[in-house]
Amino acid sequence: MRRVIRLPLAEDVEEKLNQRQAEADRKCMEGALRVNEEWQTARQSRPLLAVLATLKQMMGERERCMYCLDSHGTDIEHFWPKKPYPERMFLWPNLLLCCAECGRLKGNRFPLIAGQPMLIDPTAEEPWQYLDFDPTTGNVVARFDLDSNNWSPKGQGTVELLQLDRREALSVVYRRTYRRLAALVERYLNEIGSTAESLVAALRDADDHGLMGWCFIGTGRNAPPFRDLCESQPDVWAACLAACQ
Repeated sequence: MRRVIRLPLAEDVEEKLNQRQAEADRKCMEGALRVNEEWQTARQSRPLLAVLATLKQMMGERERCMYCLDSHGTDIEHFWPKKPYPERMFLWPNLLLCCAECGRLKGNRFPLIAGQPMLIDPTAEEPWQYLDFDPTTGNVVARFDLDSNNWSPKGQGTVELLQLDRREALSVVYRRTYRRLAALVERYLNEIGSTAESLVAALRDADDHGLMGWCFIGTGRNAPPFRDLCESQPDVWAACLAACQ
């Protein structure tokens, strides 16, 4: 998982979404809203096709799922599920790009604590503040919060909901991506004449699963070779860190 920058919609598209939401709100108040039918009717409209295109653009040419960053993002996902929360059904900040597997696992489940989601929204927050990565197993797990002396509740909620620590195929590719990133940094440290720009470009190209965030923002920064890069070449480290933000 990685931080995703949300792009603005075209004004006419956002206006159409707001009109759809207002109509859904009216039907809900009258007890006449059929959530799934309302969504399916809207789903093939031009505004929703434009929404899907924008979400795919946000994920770059690979168009990966915003949750697992492995499978192809196939459809529009409601961060706050549309059936329990129809008042958010057509709101742009609530719409993500999701693969079939993550969508199936999430469904209408949406853990809350004191009204706050215990699922990470990658378009609104840095995932590696709540998540950790185990290079040995390739599993994504909850991050341990030193301030509270406990595991991150939002990290735990995300891992449990999406089964990030129990998807064997996912752990294999995550571990592979981590090894590529570590090898690039090690090579940079051992070569003379390489530039920070070339390292950043190579890391971005190799980072299929958002692990640069773990390496430079999360706890991976404390492990070699990333710690070695930070200590020996702070300017290059700063360039890598900026590339994650």
